[in-house]
Amino acid sequence: MSVTIKDIQAARAVIADAVMRTPMLPAPKLSALTGAEVFIKYENLQVTNSFKERGALVKLSRLPESARRDGIIAMSAGNHAQAVAYHARRLGIPATIVMPKTTPFVKVRATESHGARVILDGETLAESQDRAEQIAAMEALTWVHPYDDPDIIAGQGTVAVEMLEDVPDLDMLVIPIGGGGLVSGNAIAARALRPDIRIVGVEAALYPSMWNAVKHDARPIGGPTLAEGIAVKNVGVLTRPIVEAMVSDLILVSEADLERAVNAYAILQKTMAEGAGAAGLAAMLAHPEVFRDRKVGLILCGGNIDPRILASIMVRELEREDRIVSFRLTITDQPGVLGKIASRLGELGANILEVAHSRLYLDIPAKGASIDVTVETRNRAHAEDIMAALIQDGMICRRLDSGAGDSGTH
Repeated sequence: MSVTIKDIQAARAVIADAVMRTPMLPAPKLSALTGAEVFIKYENLQVTNSFKERGALVKLSRLPESARRDGIIAMSAGNHAQAVAYHARRLGIPATIVMPKTTPFVKVRATESHGARVILDGETLAESQDRAEQIAAMEALTWVHPYDDPDIIAGQGTVAVEMLEDVPDLDMLVIPIGGGGLVSGNAIAARALRPDIRIVGVEAALYPSMWNAVKHDARPIGGPTLAEGIAVKNVGVLTRPIVEAMVSDLILVSEADLERAVNAYAILQKTMAEGAGAAGLAAMLAHPEVFRDRKVGLILCGGNIDPRILASIMVRELEREDRIVSFRLTITDQPGVLGKIASRLGELGANILEVAHSRLYLDIPAKGASIDVTVETRNRAHAEDIMAALIQDGMICRRLDSGAGDSGTH
């Protein structure tokens, strides 16, 4: 291996006074949800809200004086960018960061707030990397790679050392994979300390780069993903052989899985997880049979999520659970009908969130009207009871939300 447990222990000494030793806590609610005994490593509590500070500080601390003077450059979708910018400013090193144009604004703004020069270029990380390499050559800047660097890998491996100090008898670690720096460092550390521990790597299904590399597959790569932090098309030259040798399983998770996991962290754990940070939990929710009755360590590796996206996810989860539903009612167009419907919904315990009233649809009678009403319910059974009651009252009613499809009759 390009990195050993000795390298990781040395990295731990480098970061000891500058990077938080984040808590590792049991998660009873997630344990009940997944059927496993779950412990969470809260790397979202770092100053820049991700694990990336560990590797970035190790790399920057070991730069020669000439490189510190001339400056460094990195490419990142956000978390590596913030970590490099933050510790570069601490160490007095000029920093340039190239980020994809699609990077969430919250991550761009946070990177700039740490004093870095930010250049938005490219639609993907691969395109941003090409631009960063061009700038590095033109301006004689030192390249700080987000994952394919021994110092970066060693720094990230300090997470597993802390996890196993806090909970020595873990059966499994579930670790998100982008380019492979986090999973590689932690696999090396965990296997050195506990040779029998299982390492499970998790990728977004839209970006199965490590899956393709290790399994010699050719799944398509690309598309808009909630987990932009692990949306990597090219895995590391150093990380790939480590994953092949030390990672027990690879799991791909869908966008719906990622949304559900982000929501579970927010609702059940009262903590913020970005899509990449929630990938480990997404795998457990999608494939509980793999983890059932095991003692599992999750790395909540990042919490830099756009608040608007988080709000949208939480509402979408309410819709999936039928706690927010929409009905289309066809009614006679006469005074008082809308009021009667509102009163009836109140009697049924539904909280009206939105009403849209139209007379122009061609599929309703000329003397009729259409009402789209969105309501809040207690649960799926309550939603079904409301619809059944409306139909029993003689109303023409159908569901509009995607969770149930366009269903319902007179």
